Amino acid sequence: MSIERLREYVGAETPTGDATALNAFADRLAARYAELGGTVRRVPTPTGDHLVADFPGRAGEAPLLFLAHHDTVWPIGQLTDAMPWREADGIIHGPGVFDMKGGLVVLETALEQVADRDHRPLRVVVVADEEIGSPSARELVTAEAAGVYAAFGFEPPHPNGDLKTSRWGSTRVRIEVTGREAHAALDPASGVSAIDELVDQLVAVRRIVAEHDEVLCNVGTITGGGRTNVVPGSAAADIGFRFVDPSTEESVLAAVTALRPVRDAQLTVRVMSNRPAWQPSPASDELLAKVAAAGRSVGQEVGGAAASGAADTNLTGWLGIPTLDGLGPLGKGAHAVHEQIVAATLAERAGLVAAIITAL
Repeated sequence: MSIERLREYVGAETPTGDATALNAFADRLAARYAELGGTVRRVPTPTGDHLVADFPGRAGEAPLLFLAHHDTVWPIGQLTDAMPWREADGIIHGPGVFDMKGGLVVLETALEQVADRDHRPLRVVVVADEEIGSPSARELVTAEAAGVYAAFGFEPPHPNGDLKTSRWGSTRVRIEVTGREAHAALDPASGVSAIDELVDQLVAVRRIVAEHDEVLCNVGTITGGGRTNVVPGSAAADIGFRFVDPSTEESVLAAVTALRPVRDAQLTVRVMSNRPAWQPSPASDELLAKVAAAGRSVGQEVGGAAASGAADTNLTGWLGIPTLDGLGPLGKGAHAVHEQIVAATLAERAGLVAAIITAL
């Protein structure tokens, strides 16, 4: 049943920003959560609706918060053109199977298993733009996290199945340059190349990063110009930064946002999304110990380790809420064409989550 559900979900492609596709998928999730006894509400945004589902539990107790997302990095047509659903030798391939429609199926299956059991209230938040840093969902996650007992994420685990006990911070920055167009041969001196300015700014960013330990920096996109005989009047770059701790993040971002043009151009530096660093804490360590005990009750050994990737659990961990992530199925290839999961771990992880719910 879990595999059939996953195939259905993978077949409904949901690229970030495609509100029509995302909202159609949200319809499926909302109907399913309602069937399982949840009270569901939608939080509309221009780029796709978020979902919040509350499931009743023991009166007066703080709820468990479950964080997930239904957007993927893959465009419509990826399933047909490059990554068809394929199941062989216990491995399932397809766009989003690992990140993170497999996690959605694990969560849904666990909710079904605990429907008649005694447990805390449960709150599920499913975000529509997680793959670009959840810019429209940060306030929602913060609000829904207030007063919860603990938070759990359904992102992929570590390769050996360990849960994630902390995460690096992640920030997206856009550098935009406006220069001045001119004929590149007849009147180049009257022009100001936005592309040249952008290149110089990216070199400056590289110097800033080199001054700090343990910072990851990836220039993900560059756009600009149009014709080789025209001095380009505009250019832009989107940069992804990863930070191990808040002080490094603050220092790097302060330097990057203070950049100034080196020629007669206009420069704008904007923070597009931000997930603060979630650092190791005694609260998450204590939660991991309880989760490990719950795992042993169903014959599973559960460990934990820090992670470099970012997710919505960054926010709950940063807020001081006991948090763990990585409850999705085992697999590999997030954001890669070989994305895959181990089919048997859908049921295994669902059993673990059900054990956690009833133990806490």
